Amino acid sequence: MYKVVSEFDFQLTTEDVLKGQGIDPGRASGRLKETAASVIEETHSLLKPAALYTVVNVTEFEHKRISFEGGYFEGSLVARALAGADHLYIALCTIGEALEKRVEKMMREDPVKALALDGAGIAAVRKVSITVEDIISAEACNLKLDLGMRAQPGQEGWPIEQQRKVFEVLPGDVIGMRLTESCLMIPRKSVSFVIPRGNKLNDSVSPCDFCSKRNRCDWRKDKQAV
Repeated sequence: MYKVVSEFDFQLTTEDVLKGQGIDPGRASGRLKETAASVIEETHSLLKPAALYTVVNVTEFEHKRISFEGGYFEGSLVARALAGADHLYIALCTIGEALEKRVEKMMREDPVKALALDGAGIAAVRKVSITVEDIISAEACNLKLDLGMRAQPGQEGWPIEQQRKVFEVLPGDVIGMRLTESCLMIPRKSVSFVIPRGNKLNDSVSPCDFCSKRNRCDWRKDKQAV
């Protein structure tokens, strides 16, 4: 059984938009900040946020594979990030297609503003996923169970092809999402993730531990990145 999340309450900031573009707000020029601020109102008018999530029972953990009711995930990241889980939360989040279409049209008219709008979309998807994470955290807290790190198919150590497993568990079409043959999510401003739940989780890992750029990244968790 899955749950649909359709109510979201968040407000984007200029800093969110800049970070969505991969720009350090502290180093952004005045023009970039002005452009980022100018797209916020339009961004909110284009958002159609929605999410699905479910929780499944883990049935077996062996080497780099964790099996659950309805399927399995495998990969080196799976082996570390999901180890010790009794259950898995699996989620899909999107902001819809309207913003993407607007970015495509605007790219021909005003590329700088289009890039800012695209960054705002990325920031919005993140806000949507955080809302779902908060709901999941509250559920786990009520059950007095711990949660592990959030992991996503496509991260290093978890092949993007495993995205198909997510869509086998969750009916993405309920919120207007689908998966292409190359495992690209449509709408493109979408995200999927898995969070382990249990009492014997590995709490010594973070997403940055699995990234080959961890030693030269300005946005690492231990550098207060978001």
